[in-house]
Amino acid sequence: MLTAHPAADGNRPDPPAKLRILQAATALFAAEGIRAVGVDKLIQQSSVTKATFYKHFGSKNKLISAYLTSASAAALTALDARIAAGADGRDSLAAVADTVRDALHADDFRGSLFVNAAAEFPDPRDPARHIIADHHEAVSERFTRLLKAIEHPLPGEAADELMLAYVGAFAWGHVGDPIGASVAFRRSVERVIGDAPAIRR
Repeated sequence: MLTAHPAADGNRPDPPAKLRILQAATALFAAEGIRAVGVDKLIQQSSVTKATFYKHFGSKNKLISAYLTSASAAALTALDARIAAGADGRDSLAAVADTVRDALHADDFRGSLFVNAAAEFPDPRDPARHIIADHHEAVSERFTRLLKAIEHPLPGEAADELMLAYVGAFAWGHVGDPIGASVAFRRSVERVIGDAPAIRR
């Protein structure tokens, strides 16, 4: 998460204009949808001039790319922190289930922002879709790495199963039952872990 550094007197200074625009985009896109939010509203929300907006981003499309790239980096950093805290691969996979549970139960949860964004940009050639695909590929790579660490016999196939459950949990948690979705994802993780060899004592 991007934060401003506190001033010497203990008060936080206003973040720079570029950061304010990105913060406004993050809040508005998540709440209202990307296409529904116009440049004028972004300018008003971030308290910048139109010239300042175009100086930093050039267009709304470039801001969208920056928004998705920043969101991906933040999500992957948070996921990596939970994975790194695990004692071993099994523990780290269980921590991923905890991460999904926490996300689905957050007060501001509105589904996966990446899936939501993909629905707004149906053309697979759109730059936004490339960022979204790269994000999910990065998550899948982490699953594969953990599955290899626990010597799963089919780590690639098992990672695909977890990705289906992972994306599905965010979708079902948004439009249906977040409790059921988080529990179902945990069962998927536990089932995949169970397919790996037992821990050698």
